[in-house]
Amino acid sequence: MFSRLVFGLGLLSATALVHPALAADAARTLQIFVSKDKQSLAVYDGTKVVATSKVSTGKDGHTTPSGIFSVLEKQKYHESNLYSAAPMPFMQRLTWSGIALHESNSVPRYPASHGCVRMPGAFAKMLYGMTDPGVPVFISDGELVPQPIDHPTLFHPDAPAAMPLLSDVELRPSMPDSPEKPVQVAMNDTAAMPMPAAQPIAAPEPEPPSEPISMLVTRRTLRETVIDIQTLLNQLGFSAGNPDGLLGPSTVQAIKTFKTLRPAEFAGDRSLVSDTLLREVYAAAGKGEPPNGVIMVRQAFKPIFEAPVTIADPGLALGTHFFTLHAVDERAGTADWLGITLENNLSRETMKRLGITNQESSIITGKPIARSLSRITIPDETRRKIDALIAPGSKLTISDTGLGQETGEGTDFITITRG
Repeated sequence: MFSRLVFGLGLLSATALVHPALAADAARTLQIFVSKDKQSLAVYDGTKVVATSKVSTGKDGHTTPSGIFSVLEKQKYHESNLYSAAPMPFMQRLTWSGIALHESNSVPRYPASHGCVRMPGAFAKMLYGMTDPGVPVFISDGELVPQPIDHPTLFHPDAPAAMPLLSDVELRPSMPDSPEKPVQVAMNDTAAMPMPAAQPIAAPEPEPPSEPISMLVTRRTLRETVIDIQTLLNQLGFSAGNPDGLLGPSTVQAIKTFKTLRPAEFAGDRSLVSDTLLREVYAAAGKGEPPNGVIMVRQAFKPIFEAPVTIADPGLALGTHFFTLHAVDERAGTADWLGITLENNLSRETMKRLGITNQESSIITGKPIARSLSRITIPDETRRKIDALIAPGSKLTISDTGLGQETGEGTDFITITRG
């Protein structure tokens, strides 16, 4: 009897902060925050905490990575592939390399796991029922709190066009041209003609909610540069092969032929792919100055398109920021975004590779989100395309460090801020 009572009280404490009616649409805006310093987990619906729990993250030698994740897969019962088939009930996978949220009988509220985030049984079961694949999960040292963000760089739905006024319709004058002409008035015998019964107006069928999208704005890497070079060289007739970002034989030969035809421009340039090559290819194609950033878009864990963007002051770090679209108003063309900044101190090697000389904006002080957003310019055509795709639950990550090793098939954009 006592054990049943204790279990009941434990379940009550785990669910006391749960919103009474989390509908499917609301669940799409849930966010999960794990603090390694406090060994705690908080679930937010918008800016409101709806559930909390103690956790145990990875111990020394098996540290739980910090960063931006999302729920990739859910299994009510799972056995570890890495640690002797250890049971992991109510598993919610965060990476394909082995990090997950799951139930455990040992949650001492200090680091004790082999890298996963352990949760008490009742809470793990409850959280499993609240989430859908794609729900964002943040793991950090300190506590993070989502805040409303309003900035012109963020996306919003297109407001419906206003109905045009009948300005081009020729109206009949209300008075006759001549006072001598009689005014003809058409009249109906309303007594002889019964009024038709009022017909109920059927309400329009609501459109099904769109699948939310995930976006990443980051610096261009060699992959994006090579894709641009392949695409433009093909347009110029150099047969660079399929634009896949790989330096295959066709691409290498096309680059060498392009350089051979412009010996003065490439005098002393010994590298196969360089900033000089990119500028010259852009100039030859009449494309102007090449961009230094890219926006990538995924839906249901699958890439759908990417497009160039421009990042002002490229020597200054953008920092690591995340935005969730909490709600949209299609009629007004407005969007309610929530944002957070994650601490992400770049190594000297990373800064050198990315051409960053100052990473002040990656420190959580002042208004790093607004500063970073203001430095990003997105072409109008790309913006219109994304505005038409966004839906509640859509996500945007800004990061200096690109896709990262954990981002791949069947994932959202995963950003590791500390391994």
